[in-house]
Amino acid sequence: MTTARAKKALLFTTAAASLLVLAGCGQGQNPGSGSPSSDTSPSASQSPSDNGSPSGPASATGTDSSGAPGLCKSASLTPSVDSTGGGAAGSVYQKLILTNSGTAPCILKGFPGVSLVTGPTAGPVGAPADRDTSKAPVELLLQPGDSGAAVLRYTQAGLYPDCKHVPAAGFRIYPPEDTASVFLAQQREACSNAGIKLLTIGAFQAN
Repeated sequence: MTTARAKKALLFTTAAASLLVLAGCGQGQNPGSGSPSSDTSPSASQSPSDNGSPSGPASATGTDSSGAPGLCKSASLTPSVDSTGGGAAGSVYQKLILTNSGTAPCILKGFPGVSLVTGPTAGPVGAPADRDTSKAPVELLLQPGDSGAAVLRYTQAGLYPDCKHVPAAGFRIYPPEDTASVFLAQQREACSNAGIKLLTIGAFQAN
């Protein structure tokens, strides 16, 4: 009986030990196979700049400089004069007017280039107009149909004894910062002497 009891006790001890070993193995599983760890949370996996939202200067400003009005060019300007300014001491004062005859607004600012010419496609005769800086240039936004005006003074060529007289058919006018020009018919007497300056032009002002 003693031997039988000893065998039973040994079997019980062995079974208990086996259960403990199995329980220990279950508790020792890799944590990665269980619930997700904190490293996979959205706050850890990406920053706000990676969420596909717009970034950079273009989206921050939302502006497009190409949409702003450009400078008025000769192709969209029509010249005219207002001669009501009168004259004094052998000079004639006129308002040289440039009107936006295009379909889009444009900016007119500065001094035009003005010369006397013998025809619409002819070159200048004598000296170009000097600038009268008594009034500072102002920036004019010309909508279609709007205009700006600059004071043009013409001094009579007959006042200069050494003037080499040339009949002029009008003025060639270069808008500010433009290399193309427009022609304005005005019968005048020019001097081919480059040293004689018959013209003075002011900066464009509101008309």
